Amino acid sequence: MPLSEQVAYLFLLALPISCIAWTITHEELFKEPRDFCVQKSKSSKTLLQRKFYYMFTCEYCFSHYVAIAFLMITQFHLLFADWRGFLIGGFALVWIANVYMSLFGFLKVGMKKEKMGADIEELKLNEVKKNVE
Repeated sequence: MPLSEQVAYLFLLALPISCIAWTITHEELFKEPRDFCVQKSKSSKTLLQRKFYYMFTCEYCFSHYVAIAFLMITQFHLLFADWRGFLIGGFALVWIANVYMSLFGFLKVGMKKEKMGADIEELKLNEVKKNVE
């Protein structure tokens, strides 16, 4: 496969990896299992158990496992056609996926900040209306 096609696959495959990792580690849909994992990652007796549960609470950590699953499903490799290509491709997928998640997190925080500002303005306007009446 030409390098340009490999790079295109890299950037495209990183999209669902970042989506899955973000959704499981941040969104409300998985809040209860995530809260369970947070509690277990802090209170489990062994280091291995704590790290196992922590994996489901950290988007960076979890993206490695999602990337491994995608590598197995797609057989994607980068630069080399053997095991080295899978290794390089895996780490490249994780890196690009985490860039996507960082950008999404930045945008999401910006949107929340804008919404909070709009809500504050609305409250101020409602209070002014009440004072005028």
